[in-house]
Amino acid sequence: MNEMDEMDREGMRIAREEAEKARQEREVPVGAALYRAGKLIWSDHNRREAMHDPTAHAEMLCMRNGAAEKGDWRLGDCTLYVTLEPCPMCAGAMVMSRLGRCVFGAGDPEKGCCGSVYDLPADPALHGSTVWDQAKDHAVDEAALTAFFREK
Repeated sequence: MNEMDEMDREGMRIAREEAEKARQEREVPVGAALYRAGKLIWSDHNRREAMHDPTAHAEMLCMRNGAAEKGDWRLGDCTLYVTLEPCPMCAGAMVMSRLGRCVFGAGDPEKGCCGSVYDLPADPALHGSTVWDQAKDHAVDEAALTAFFREK
């Protein structure tokens, strides 16, 4: 097993713990974790309902608070782990922050902008450099989201 696989598993584990917190708070169960040099900078979960804020997606909260913690808006040396493929807003923030890498769980065939509906980070017009990968065990995240929406 290589170091990247171990780091990806750890990052997704933290993101999934955050997604569970969101579920318990009756938010859409999406969690995220931002890492730099193998160290967790920030983890968070969806808080749109609690904050009455349409931008309070897990990814946005991680990038916003992680950049503040880092003391730099440039996140090129960071990896964001998230349980759901980023939407246009979050994928745009990834590009604008120059995020180095994103690893996501469940794909989003309705709003996903890292390959499902659109590949915003790869759009040459945006000069983006964020690379993305889907987690190997993404079925875990798909099942959690499906169960949540079944209960609603």
